[in-house]
Amino acid sequence: MAPDSFGGRSRRDGNSMRNRTINVDSERGSGTVLALALGAVVIALLLGLLLLAQAAVMASRAASAADLAALAGADAARGLTSGEPCAVAESVVGQHHVTLASCVVTGGEIVEVVTELAYPFNVGVASGHARAGPPP
Repeated sequence: MAPDSFGGRSRRDGNSMRNRTINVDSERGSGTVLALALGAVVIALLLGLLLLAQAAVMASRAASAADLAALAGADAARGLTSGEPCAVAESVVGQHHVTLASCVVTGGEIVEVVTELAYPFNVGVASGHARAGPPP
C-alpha cells in the first residue's frame, strides 16, 4: 500500500483506489463560533440564576421585616411596650427599608402585618406576611 499525504496508508475498496480530499478551510473558525455561543449560553444561565437568588433574598428580607414588625406590634398591643401597635410595626418596618402594606389588630392582642419590598428596576414586589399575638 502506498503512503498518502498524511503519512498513513490509503485504503483499497474492491479494485479501485479512492483518494479523498478534505477541505478544512470551510471549517476554519467554527470552533470559535461554537465557543462564543457556549459562553453566551453559560452567561445567560448565570444571569437567570442570579435573578432567582436575588428574588429569594428579597422575599426573605420582606418576610423577616414582617415577622419583626408583627412581634413588635403584638408586644405593643399587649402593653409590654409603649405605643400604638400599627405605629410600632411601621417604625420597625421602616428600619428595615421595607414598606408596610397593611396592619390589622384583631382580638385586641393579635397583630397581622403585610410588608412589601420593591425589586430593583421595577421588576416586581416581594411581600411578607406575619401574624403575632400572645402565647396560647
